[in-house]
Parts: sequence; C-alpha cells; structure tokens
Amino acid sequence: MAIGPVQLIVLGFSHPHFHGEIIAELERLRESDTVRVIDSLAVYKDADGNLEVEHLSNLTEQEAIELGSKIGALVGLGIEGEEGMEAGAAAGAEEAAESGINVFAGAEEWDVLDEIPNDSAAALVLLEHHWAVPLRDAIARAGGFRISDGFISPLDLVEIGLMSVAEAKELHEMETAAAAGSAG
Repeated sequence: MAIGPVQLIVLGFSHPHFHGEIIAELERLRESDTVRVIDSLAVYKDADGNLEVEHLSNLTEQEAIELGSKIGALVGLGIEGEEGMEAGAAAGAEEAAESGINVFAGAEEWDVLDEIPNDSAAALVLLEHHWAVPLRDAIARAGGFRISDGFISPLDLVEIGLMSVAEAKELHEMETAAAAGSAG
C-alpha cells in the first residue's frame, strides 16, 4: 500500500472537555482527502503517573485491519498488552532491516509518554498527509529529501512578519493555557 507523509502529533489536555469537535474536524479532513488518521490514542495519566489508554480511529474496518495499531509500537506502549506491542515492533523492525532501513536510528522508541504531565490527558494522532503526496514525489524526482520539519510557534511568526503581535499572543495563550493549568 502506498502511503503519504506521516506525522505523529501529541496534544495535551489538562482537563479535557471533548464535545466531538476534534473528531468532526478530523472527519472533515478525511472526507476532503486532505489527511487520514492512521491511528490515534487517548492517554490518561493519573496523579501518580499511571496510564490508561483508549484506542480511537476514524478508519474503515478494512483500513484498521490493514494498518493495525501503529502508535503503540512508535512510543513503546502496548495496547494489546506487552506481547502485542513487542510482536508488532519486532515484525516491523525485521521487515525494515531486510530492506536496509535503520528504524529508530539508535533510539528504542519515541519518548512522548514521559512528556505527558501527571493528572492530564493526551491525544496521540498518527496522520497521513494525502495533500503532500504530489509535493513529496516531485521533491524526490528532483533529488530532494527531508532534513527536518516541525510546527512553528505563533510567537516566532511575529518575528518574520506573518502574524501580528496581538494574533500571536492570542494563539499562544490559547495553546498554552491548558498546559499552564496542568502544571499547577
């Protein structure tokens, strides 16, 4: 199966108030063929740091069977228990090794679970960016390759003139208000 560029987004929630807006927006993006949610997890971390995990997805049944649970293997979280995570990760690593690919380049797994504050929740969303496939392919045909990527803070956008100070401050406060609430 050909797949577009994939991104893992980890979003924190100090006191989640889910009303279906996030799922509705992901569904709208799926319907427009902009992105596809490959896998998603809701992770709740209690005050003692214990995790509770719920698997979420907007995949069709056939897509879910084809893709399986991927985030658990990326971040070292066994959704189907320790054996399921280890078996999936081992199978993926073996296939990659046969193709000459160094999967984690020295790291065993992505360390995002430690970054989730105690007494909060996080959504881990593995997105496939359909919109980027033609661009990625054109870059590859031109001999290009990805060196790095990341989201830019609204505060940094002010410095390069893409946003006013007031707009950036409002977005930054919106993005960090929940995080500040969970730190206290």
